[in-house]
Amino acid sequence: MKSVLVLLLFLPLAIDPQSPDWKNFLALESAWNEAHVSGDAIVLDQLWSEDLEVTVPRMPVMSKTEALGFARSGKMKFQKYQTSDLNVRVYGDAAVVSGRLQRERSLNGKTFEDDWRFTKVYIRRNERWQVVAFHCSDAGQP
Repeated sequence: MKSVLVLLLFLPLAIDPQSPDWKNFLALESAWNEAHVSGDAIVLDQLWSEDLEVTVPRMPVMSKTEALGFARSGKMKFQKYQTSDLNVRVYGDAAVVSGRLQRERSLNGKTFEDDWRFTKVYIRRNERWQVVAFHCSDAGQP
């Protein structure tokens, strides 16, 4: 009986698209996207947990400090940073948000386009959601 109770605690809570939780995660995603386009490292610093790990194609794995340093450098500019196909699952004080990320960026005078599938792991600490892991891979064929 104890194992059944423990298992029930970790079943995902389905989020109704009309619920405040859904709207909260949409707002977090919007803030994330807008911060990348505007180069707002202050917002990213607030969204990212101190133990953040970023894993994206063709780049080394980055910590929060490294990712913020890169964001603050201004070396890369985003013209487009859009997410779609969002799926949100909440597990108590943890949540997984996944979807598609399409972005256009310039770096060293060259323009690049990325079409990725992403997964973000959020943790709620002190009544605030922060990302502890961000992982992307190439979307492949649609």
